[in-house]
Amino acid sequence: MPAFDVTVVGELNLDLILYGLPQDLEPERELLAGGLSLTLGSSSAIFAHNLATLGTRVGFISRIGEDPLGQIALDRLAAGGVDVSRVRKVSGQTSTGLTVILPRAKFRNILTYPGTMNEMCFEDLDLDYLTSARHFHMSSFFLHRGLRPRMVELFKKLKASGVSISLDTNDDPADEWDSNLNAVLRFVDVFLPNDREAKKIARTDDLPTAIGRLAQLVPVVAVKLGPEGALARCGREELRSPAVKVDSVDPVGAGDSFDAGFIHQYVRGGDHATSLAFGNLIGALSTTRPGGTEAFRDRKHLDEFLNHHWTLPGPEKPGAAGGSLKA
Repeated sequence: MPAFDVTVVGELNLDLILYGLPQDLEPERELLAGGLSLTLGSSSAIFAHNLATLGTRVGFISRIGEDPLGQIALDRLAAGGVDVSRVRKVSGQTSTGLTVILPRAKFRNILTYPGTMNEMCFEDLDLDYLTSARHFHMSSFFLHRGLRPRMVELFKKLKASGVSISLDTNDDPADEWDSNLNAVLRFVDVFLPNDREAKKIARTDDLPTAIGRLAQLVPVVAVKLGPEGALARCGREELRSPAVKVDSVDPVGAGDSFDAGFIHQYVRGGDHATSLAFGNLIGALSTTRPGGTEAFRDRKHLDEFLNHHWTLPGPEKPGAAGGSLKA
């Protein structure tokens, strides 16, 4: 039996979220926020944490600094049930990264100091550890500057070992959307962009065209559509799943939580329709608390939400393979 269900290589840092700031930030003014949340951040860590709380066995490789923020992030990830034995602490001038998020009425400002995530390299990875799982996942493709020169080699080795692979690129801060991504996608089984990312990567403003192009490279393309839910293309088959209506508090981490829900079902043999619906449900759950992981740290809230929204066949526990959204 594999040691893990899913292993992850990715960034590990905290999110500092400031709520209630003015729309226009005037220079040289002391502007007051109405609220604050310091929570586990980074797409990879949010994905891994939330996936583990659903009952999936997750192993995580990352690189952090020897600083208090890195230790807090590491402790939060471990508390969610993720194995962090392969996270490297490194000394030096580069500290653990930090993301500052400023939510607005219709958009967010996202300010990131990459820190050690930019420096993680191929030599930081334990390939035996990564291939001791059934599945491998990576988020934030474009932030891994130290890994990118050998990214194709990494994915090729993982694929040759027999693990399935999923990828969510997230945003490209350089807005170039290249860096051998197409070569990497040929080793990916499940690709998880949002609609903007899909169009950027496929270099078209038309989403159906973008999905068609990506589906020529990847067997399963699952695209997050925000309030319109999500869709998946599997060869010529296209599936759609509506968004789950909840009292939303904060959209931070919703896309990463969708990924966690989708992959949780996928690695258990759930069909694409089930994976898509569960991804939407877990993405919605994420928005019911501030930050990307707080809804999952509250075990009672998590269990009650799943019991209320998810119908399971037979005596299965919440989050198990199969099931469907309740009407």
